[in-house]
Amino acid sequence: MSSNNSRLRRRALVLALSAVCLSGTALAAERVSTSGLGNNEPVDGFIVRYRDGSASKLSVATQQRSLDQAASTAFGRAKALTLKHERTLGIGAELVQTDRPLDRTEAETLMRQIATNPDVEFVEPNIRLYPNLTPNDAFFNLQYGFQSGVGGSNADQAWNLGFLGAGKIVAVIDTGYRPHIDLNANVINGYDFITNPAIGNDGNGRDASALDPGDWTTFVGQCYAGSPITNSSWHGTHVAGTVAAVTNNATGVAGMAFKAKVLAVRALGRCGGTLADIADAVTWSSGGVVAGVPAVGANKASVINMSLGGGGACAAASAMNVAINGAISRGTTVVVAAGNSNANVAGFTPASCPGPGVGTTNGLIVIGATDSAGVKASFSNFGAGVDVSAPGVKIASTLNAGTSVPGADNYVYYNGTSMSSPHVAGLAALIQSKPAVDCSPARVETLIKTWIKPFGVPAPAAGTMGTGIINAFTAVQNAPC
Repeated sequence: MSSNNSRLRRRALVLALSAVCLSGTALAAERVSTSGLGNNEPVDGFIVRYRDGSASKLSVATQQRSLDQAASTAFGRAKALTLKHERTLGIGAELVQTDRPLDRTEAETLMRQIATNPDVEFVEPNIRLYPNLTPNDAFFNLQYGFQSGVGGSNADQAWNLGFLGAGKIVAVIDTGYRPHIDLNANVINGYDFITNPAIGNDGNGRDASALDPGDWTTFVGQCYAGSPITNSSWHGTHVAGTVAAVTNNATGVAGMAFKAKVLAVRALGRCGGTLADIADAVTWSSGGVVAGVPAVGANKASVINMSLGGGGACAAASAMNVAINGAISRGTTVVVAAGNSNANVAGFTPASCPGPGVGTTNGLIVIGATDSAGVKASFSNFGAGVDVSAPGVKIASTLNAGTSVPGADNYVYYNGTSMSSPHVAGLAALIQSKPAVDCSPARVETLIKTWIKPFGVPAPAAGTMGTGIINAFTAVQNAPC
């Protein structure tokens, strides 16, 4: 009888241990983000966040032993891999680099091994994000986006209220900026966060110049398998002009918040920009600390604009979302382009980031694109994650004529949610410039989403393009908070 009891106890113990192992495996899987893994783009870096107070968080040597074990388990000697701790991000996560690029399967295998360390809070690939731009060389001498037609933002009426963005700073995290006659007076040189000189295309890594040297490519496949040859986009300069081009100067174009300043922050270059660099740019622009980078100081942004994105859902436990949450906690409203794939925004970063997670109005505003008739732009992403829409088709703004290296100043019409987002970032600056204590980011979002114009006909399906088209006049009129 005692022998049977002993066998039953041993069997129960084995079952219990098996349950614990399965539970641990499931928990490890939950800490791995694979949605950003593309089929074409190789991965050569990962972002790993360790739990506060854990042995791995407190010791780089402990981190390294765990990483070495993960690489050995994942690949063995046949496909040996070396992992190196590159730096600590402003959000407190670690950037880990590989000594060779990994394909999708290898990257997923390695992340699952890294996540078996119980100290790991999350691990994700250091993916690249790209400007949300659909270029169009058509030129029309009309900025309907700031006017009062069915598809406009009513900015022309809002300006008559006299609150034009004075004293507010909008960080444009993008390709940097080019000096431009219609922009110079309103631009603050921020910082270049691009660490990889090949992406930076300026001969070095991070530095104090946010000037855009150009992001042209020279051969097919330079960025990823099948990627096309492209001219320089000067994307950040175009976005900056929509936010705050110099206005009433008898030259060029107007800007939404033309008495505000644009803090030019460079995080996108040739072939886009990495998640790690962009997350650091978000942290720094909002007044957070990034090791090795001088503090933003008095140039801290009231609003951040990110006209950029990449494939893959953005989880609550992810580098981008943690960076966004940090910015919002420091009082900075974050405005993000929905993306240009005519797809559900839920599959794109940073547009699908949940933000602080307090309802759907929390200071992170995701923007869809409409045209001059107030209907959904054919390219615009959509879905429940879109908060509001703004003009994004045939948007005229400041640019540079150089096809590769910089050339002369010019003006070009672009299409994209990249063009919609700065309309809203500029509107946030107008709201904040009324003489009162600054609204919280959540309150700014509430004002923008509440005081809107109806869509044109045919209207998009309810809940797919946000609450409506922005109405700068009524939003500013009903501020401050």
